[in-house]
Amino acid sequence: MTPVIRFKLSLMMFLEFFIWGAWFVTLGTYLLKNLNTTGTQVGSVFLTQSIGAIVAPFIIGLIADRFFSAQKILGVLHLAGAALLWLASQAADFSSFYPYVLSYMILYMPTLALVNSISFRQMQNPQKEFATIRVLGTLGWIIAGLTIGWLNWEQSGNLVLTFRMAAGASALLGVFSFTLPPTPPIKKVGKSTVGELLGLEAIGLLRNRSYLIFFLASVAICVPLSFYYGFTNPFLNEMGMKSAAGVQSLGQVSEVLFMLLIPVFFVRLGVKKMLAIGMAAWVVRYLFFAYGNGDSAYWMLIAGIVMHGICYDFFFVTGQIYTDNLAGEQSKSAAQGFITLATYGVGMLIGSLLSGQIVDAYQTTGGQHNWQTIWLIPAGIAAAVLAVFLLLFKDQSVPATASTDEITLAETKARVEV
Repeated sequence: MTPVIRFKLSLMMFLEFFIWGAWFVTLGTYLLKNLNTTGTQVGSVFLTQSIGAIVAPFIIGLIADRFFSAQKILGVLHLAGAALLWLASQAADFSSFYPYVLSYMILYMPTLALVNSISFRQMQNPQKEFATIRVLGTLGWIIAGLTIGWLNWEQSGNLVLTFRMAAGASALLGVFSFTLPPTPPIKKVGKSTVGELLGLEAIGLLRNRSYLIFFLASVAICVPLSFYYGFTNPFLNEMGMKSAAGVQSLGQVSEVLFMLLIPVFFVRLGVKKMLAIGMAAWVVRYLFFAYGNGDSAYWMLIAGIVMHGICYDFFFVTGQIYTDNLAGEQSKSAAQGFITLATYGVGMLIGSLLSGQIVDAYQTTGGQHNWQTIWLIPAGIAAAVLAVFLLLFKDQSVPATASTDEITLAETKARVEV
């Protein structure tokens, strides 16, 4: 990979996740305070990302893998997304806000798979190269959170500006995408079936028993994940934490560290242990949230936030690499869209429906909440998913003495079982 291509891919990742972090982290607080919604309505807004994720494999499979270059599709989606984010910032109530955010997420969620696909197509060894590119996305998320905290938008009631900041970044990435390395569709010999045109060939990955267990675990673990996305920022603000969005960026700081260490962990631990550690971290994080507070147990809130690096990298980034290893050359984009469907689609859909109702059920007088009970519920779900995963998932181990340089790409693929 040339330095120019590396720079372009890194900037692509930075903007991709800056856009998301710029408005998504504080979305729950914006809805509850600015639009006066209920917890169930907050859940329904976060549900839009699940709808987008479910649609994503079909968009990617139909367009990116078959007909048009991925970088051009990325540009068009982000330009349209910029307009929708700006319109959302002008919505005065929930009923007018919802259609804009729904339309936006249908366009945005496929881009998560597209940036991965564009990156993987430029790499000879994704296990070593992907983390150093993807880490710039985490940096983008951090900068977005710190900007919100520095400008004091949460305390001043100006969270509407987060949507306008994201709209500007989306327009920039939309234009920049047309300068990215060409990622044309891979030409297929012979006629394509209807299933292939819709990106459904990635379903064939489920014939691999280990991948089927991983896929189901991905769906299930995203149920507790939806609690974090939807209600961490309102929870921290209710606990009295100042500049909560900025403090939450500590999670992405830890994500940077663990992202850079993924190549080493991938070799020494293998897929199963990395995925299991990631799920176990979710249990611990929610226990910290359940028993933390703004006084003597403030450190628990910080610890729960900082654990984001393990929670996200060990499960989601490892899962993306695992999926890329198993996917055929002609369906890598569809495969990334498929795992996006499992996580941000089906799993988050169930979680968004559940989390909003639970938060409403444990609302106390004065608009406060019984957060201890609320957080113990996703902790229990994550623990159950971890137990089933450890029991059923099979992974061939790699000797702990092996170094990164000693493990070739072919050996790594064999280790994660085709």
